Amino acid sequence: MIDWQLVVDSFPMIFRAMFMTLGITIGAYLVSVTFGLVLTLLGRSSFKPLAWLVYGFVQFVRSTPPLVQLFFVYYAWPQIPVIGVSMSPITAGIATLGIHYATYLSEIYRSGINAVPKGQWEASRALNFSRTKTWIKVILPQAIPPVIPMMGNYLIVLFKETPLLMAISVYEMLAAAREIGASSFQYTEVYTIVGLLFLLLSYPSSLLVGYAEKRMNNRISRKAKKVEKEQATT
Repeated sequence: MIDWQLVVDSFPMIFRAMFMTLGITIGAYLVSVTFGLVLTLLGRSSFKPLAWLVYGFVQFVRSTPPLVQLFFVYYAWPQIPVIGVSMSPITAGIATLGIHYATYLSEIYRSGINAVPKGQWEASRALNFSRTKTWIKVILPQAIPPVIPMMGNYLIVLFKETPLLMAISVYEMLAAAREIGASSFQYTEVYTIVGLLFLLLSYPSSLLVGYAEKRMNNRISRKAKKVEKEQATT
C-alpha cells in the first residue's frame, strides 16, 4: 500500500531538489551549446593537426561513459600536477555533462553548416567579406535554425542524465529521494515521485521539440517551393 503521508511529507523536499536539477540542466546545456560550436569551428581549421586533435577529442568523449568522465573530472583531475583544478560537485557536474554533450552538438552544427549551399561562401568572397563576417552574417544564420529541433532533443536527454550527479554528492531529485527512502525505509513512494516529475518535465518538452521540428520542416519546404517557383518563372 502507498503511504500517502510519506508522499505529502517528502514531496516538498524533492520539489526543491527539482530546481537544482533544472539549474544544472540549463547550465550544462549552455556549456554544450557554446563549446559544441567551438569544437565545430576548430574541427574545420585548415591547420590539420588541430583538426585531427579536435576529431580525436570528440571521438574519445563520445566513446566513454559520462559517469566515468564525471569521476575523472571530480576525483582525478584535481590530483594532476600543474593543470589539476579542484571543483565543487555542481561545477564538476555542469562541466562534465556540458562537455560530453558538446561533442554531440558539434556534429549537429557540422551537419547544419554542410547543408549551407556553397554558393553562399562564394558570394561572401565576392562581396569581400572577412572570414569572421562570413560566419556571423551569412553561414551561421542559415546553418543553426534548421538544427534547433535536434538540439532540443539533446536538451531533453541531458536533463534525464542529471541523476548521474548523485554519484558525486550533488543534491538533485534522485539524491533527495534516496535520502528520504534511507530514513523511512520506504522507497516506492519517493522514487515514484521522482519518476513522475521527470515525466511531467520531459514529455511536454519532447512534444514541443516535435512541434518545432514540424514547423521547421514546413518552413524549409515552403522556402524550397518558393525558390523552385522563382526559378521556373525566370
